[in-house]
Amino acid sequence: MGKKCALLICAFAVIILSSCHSKKAVMRGEPGDVVVPQPSIAEKYSSLLGVDKDQIQNGRLYAFIDQWMGTPYKFGGLDHDGIDCSGLSFLLEQQVYGINIPRTTGQQVTVIKRKYEEELQEGDLVFFDYDGKKFSHVGIYLQNGYYVHASSTKGVIIVKLHDPYTYKYFSRCGSVVDTVADAAGK
Repeated sequence: MGKKCALLICAFAVIILSSCHSKKAVMRGEPGDVVVPQPSIAEKYSSLLGVDKDQIQNGRLYAFIDQWMGTPYKFGGLDHDGIDCSGLSFLLEQQVYGINIPRTTGQQVTVIKRKYEEELQEGDLVFFDYDGKKFSHVGIYLQNGYYVHASSTKGVIIVKLHDPYTYKYFSRCGSVVDTVADAAGK
């Protein structure tokens, strides 16, 4: 029995120690907090967005994105088995910024303060009109002209707003209005 116990303890120790070296991003802090990103996350996303590492400042945002990156698209999905565009923006706004927004794209567009494209900031929503339907797709603006969204063909990805395929469908953008943000905090 002593040998079995020792083997179990060793196996348990190996599992615990190996999980400590996991490269998976960890969301630190609470929703609404801006925390320093893990160095590997800052490196990865600065390279992807074409910015200096010190410009990746919201560790919660980029850890969230890292956890969802590559998740397949699933209409109505809201978990890692599959997520849709409005589900991604719904969860991101809630878990990163502590803001509760409506679940569907059509409702999300009603809770933004419109902005000009040049005024976009991290966390702002960007809307697209696909298949002749107004506001049928949503993404979340990052920086340097990039946004993250749940693509129906590629899953959760980051792309340039001025991508030739998607930009022709770009229709509106803006930040979540203060009344929604205030109501979420109450």
